[in-house]
Amino acid sequence: MTNPHLSAGAVLSGRGLVKRYGQQHALAGIDIDVQPGEAIAIVGPSGSGKTSLLHVLAGILRADSGEIWLQGQRIDQFSEKRRSELRRTEFGFVFQSGMLVSELTAEENVALPSLLAGGTRGEAIAAAREWLGKLGLAGKEARLPGELSGGEAQRVAIARALTHRPKVIFADEPTGALDTRTGRETMDALLAAAQASGAAVLVVTHDRELAESMPRTVAIRDGLIATRLAA
Repeated sequence: MTNPHLSAGAVLSGRGLVKRYGQQHALAGIDIDVQPGEAIAIVGPSGSGKTSLLHVLAGILRADSGEIWLQGQRIDQFSEKRRSELRRTEFGFVFQSGMLVSELTAEENVALPSLLAGGTRGEAIAAAREWLGKLGLAGKEARLPGELSGGEAQRVAIARALTHRPKVIFADEPTGALDTRTGRETMDALLAAAQASGAAVLVVTHDRELAESMPRTVAIRDGLIATRLAA
């Protein structure tokens, strides 16, 4: 069964998304569509519901009500196990701190999602090296996260998010811990790599200049979409 109110061709859609924490609404009935390969900045004041929207769409959190559709499948009704599998196979994630495993090398960090999804080590490492090369990290595959600069570590996180060819990448303040120049270079690398792979990108950010540089901006206020802006 499909929802007749979904946007045609959308890779990911949310309808009537509500998320509460106690009596407080983080999301108060949001509708959103993400097209294949689309890059969207999600902006708004602290506490407006930006990260909650990201986590609900990605299946990290369950909405209290509403529907989430991924290419014709209603994924909010999936079990926790199936949603976990979905996050490993169809979604990629880039967080502010990178969240790399400190004991693993750059190539091992990138290969990890593919290994968890059942891929062979040889194939996973080969794909990891390919993506690290594309992101300007050739020759640094064997370095540990502590041996990389902040920008390099975020590029490793980007490679990790892309190596299994996800349909959607969720990025939560991916440049928040970087200086302005490094942050912009890192964001450019993320968007270029995502575009090359055909993945859509949703970026939560407080960086106004970054948001204004994105093709589309969705502003969240009090758990609702306040405006939609398109370039």
